Amino acid sequence: MRRTLAFAFTACMVGVLPATSWAQATSASPAPRASATAPRHLLWTDLTPKDWDPGKLMRERFKGQNFDLLSDDDPKVQALMDAMRELWDAAPVNDAMNGVSGRLPGYIVPLEESAKGLKEFLLVPYYGACIHSPPPPANQIVHVRLAQPVKGFRTMDTVWVHGTLEVARSKSDMGVSAYRIDARKVEAYTREKPQPAR
Repeated sequence: MRRTLAFAFTACMVGVLPATSWAQATSASPAPRASATAPRHLLWTDLTPKDWDPGKLMRERFKGQNFDLLSDDDPKVQALMDAMRELWDAAPVNDAMNGVSGRLPGYIVPLEESAKGLKEFLLVPYYGACIHSPPPPANQIVHVRLAQPVKGFRTMDTVWVHGTLEVARSKSDMGVSAYRIDARKVEAYTREKPQPAR
C-alpha cells in the first residue's frame, strides 16, 4: 500500500496528468493541423481547466504534515487518500470543450460488453488507469457510449474515439467521469507519420 500511496500522492503533488505512451495525447503544444477532411485531434490537456492545481489544494489542506514516516495503517494515510479521491472525483471541467467534435486517443476500460461486442467503456489517458492504479481525476476520464456494439477490442487496448465531447459527470465501479462521448466511430490507435514540410 505504501507504494500506492506514494504514487497517488506524488501524482497529485506534481501534476494531474501522468505520462502517456504518446506525446501528442497530453502535449501542451498545438495539435497537428487537420486537413479539411481529417477530424480535429483532441488533447487530454484540453479537458483540464488551466487554473486547476490539485497539488496546491492538497498541500493547503494538509499543510505542515509529513506523510513520509507514517505506516500504511495510520488513519492519517487513509484521510489523505480519501481527500485525494474526493478532490479528483470532483475535478472541474473545461466548459469550452463542451460540444467540441473530433477524435481523442486513449485506453479502454470496459463497462458493458457481451457476445455482440463492446457497448460502453471509459477512455483514460494512460495504461493501467482504473485497473492497476487509482482512477485519474474525473476530468481525465471520458465515458464512451456506442449505438452499436463493436468487436475486436479488449481492456487497455489503445484506440481513437470519434465523436462530440459533452460535459456529463457519471459514476461507475471503475471511476467518476466528467465527460461523455456518444461515439460515431472507435478505431485502433495508430501514430500518424509526420507530414513533410512544403
